[in-house]
Amino acid sequence: MPQLLFLFIFLVATLLFLRYFENHAIFYPARQIQFLPRDSGLDFEDIFFKTSDNIELNAWFIPSPKAKFTILFCHGNSGNISHRLEKILFFHSLGCNVFIFDYRGYGLSKGRPSEKGLYLDTQAAFDYLLSRGISQEQIIGYGESIGSAAIIDLASIRPMRALITEGAFSSGKDMARYAFPFLPYWIFSLRLDSENKIRSVKITKLMIHSLNDEIVPFKLSRKLYDAAPAPKELFEIRGGHNNCFFDSQNILNEKMANFLDKLVK
Repeated sequence: MPQLLFLFIFLVATLLFLRYFENHAIFYPARQIQFLPRDSGLDFEDIFFKTSDNIELNAWFIPSPKAKFTILFCHGNSGNISHRLEKILFFHSLGCNVFIFDYRGYGLSKGRPSEKGLYLDTQAAFDYLLSRGISQEQIIGYGESIGSAAIIDLASIRPMRALITEGAFSSGKDMARYAFPFLPYWIFSLRLDSENKIRSVKITKLMIHSLNDEIVPFKLSRKLYDAAPAPKELFEIRGGHNNCFFDSQNILNEKMANFLDKLVK
């Protein structure tokens, strides 16, 4: 009997540790805002808004003259909005407004990060844009890495003009199998089930992924692409997970400009 009790306590303790480890392995928030859009010559609004569960989030709205679209920018799992200035400049140079926000627990946003929070925060950001008089047809969702899971979740329940993902993966289960092949995937609580959610996303989709991605393998974006209904495009680029955008910026600039032009027509 004591042996069974010890085994039970050991298993519970192990699962609790894995839950703690999982959350810290997925979310790498940085609190300090290191740069501001004005450092790159951009006008911006520093905004605070609340989620449906009353968590205060911080965001930037960077306007572009005569913008036809607003990019709802869902960043990746590390850093905060101040580490995305190059991408903000990229979208702004294409004539788009940019609305980028920090998830709970990131930057100046309150709370602690979680999968549920990721979805609630993205929904709140979308609703904030609507409250400004920006229509659903003017919103393009963009997600990088785990931000792709956030924006795909939103696109599966709220209409918008188009969806762009970069370095996306099919599900948390598939990522766990790749990153931790020695552990059974069912012990992980994070679902991040983009593969099933994207089946109901009928809007135009551009999925960008590097063939050299060392963190999220290209095959997981291919799996996500295969599950998605048309219209869709999988655009292959080069470079590592965290630098492929910069390594492939010239071809991305041309691709994105063409993509936006087609949305206007």
